[in-house]
Amino acid sequence: METSDTEPRRWTTSTVHPDMWTDPDDDPREAGGAAVTDERGALLDALRHFRLTLELKCEGLDAGQLARRSVPPSTMSLLGLIRHMAEDERHFRRLAGVDAPRIYRTPDDREAEWTGAVADPAVVEDALRRWREEAAATDRFVAAAPDLGAPVPGGGQLRELLTMQITEYARHCGHADLLRERVDGRVGQ
Repeated sequence: METSDTEPRRWTTSTVHPDMWTDPDDDPREAGGAAVTDERGALLDALRHFRLTLELKCEGLDAGQLARRSVPPSTMSLLGLIRHMAEDERHFRRLAGVDAPRIYRTPDDREAEWTGAVADPAVVEDALRRWREEAAATDRFVAAAPDLGAPVPGGGQLRELLTMQITEYARHCGHADLLRERVDGRVGQ
């Protein structure tokens, strides 16, 4: 799909709108969510949507493409975003009072989720597995919480932490849009 070594040609699988990832009827983000009947359902559905968006942005790429830092001088890559969000899922639970040590970051390398995002299929497999496990752990934690208004150790309420988590995903999905388009030209909403 590339037009030159440096400039990928924009493309999409959508036949309806040229700026969409896929046709609306084929978009998995629009199906499969729980019925939204309350605040908890709405927040969890938004979180599911953004997690799936990040996964879609990585779909179909090999280890080299996922690890490519395609928007210089940024050190971000799609693989780094996956690793970062695995860390962020744990951070969410730490803020809520759960003992969840860091996965990648160390006192010597605060950027380890990015610096360790190398073009190795084993690193990709591990990152995706960890991210999915951490997201599932967050979902279990939220499901077990009887009240989103419950206070959290650092102050505030669980609903505020959940809103912060959704915001973090939304922000990074915007990064993923740009990173993916620079990797192979695929565009999408």
